[in-house]
Amino acid sequence: MVRFLVNVVVSIIMAAIGLLVAGWLVPGVTLRASGFVIAVLVFTVAQAILAPFVFNMARQYAAPILGGIGLVSTFLALFIATLFPGGLSISGVLAWVLAPLLVWIITALGVWIAMGLFLKRRAAKRQATGA
Repeated sequence: MVRFLVNVVVSIIMAAIGLLVAGWLVPGVTLRASGFVIAVLVFTVAQAILAPFVFNMARQYAAPILGGIGLVSTFLALFIATLFPGGLSISGVLAWVLAPLLVWIITALGVWIAMGLFLKRRAAKRQATGA
């Protein structure tokens, strides 16, 4: 249960960082402070729901593209997040190409590194206590 909660918190934080960086670096990506939290939460929930769905669809119908599942689900999650007014907007082809790529890299690496550190610390703590 603790691992799940840590994963949720890390995912939300990394989504926020990814969206902020995309808003800062990618022309055509606009974040509004008034809807930022909603955009992050919608993106995170959509990503969590879409990733397994897209993976299963690709596995069943297009196995060669399995490596791009995270990128596809990030694109779809960003699209869904833009449907909620006042938080995130993306305009232009270049923005729709770069934003998912940037957000995907940041969230994937961030979650991977943070969860790795968490699990390493947890293992060390268990080993120290003898459990």
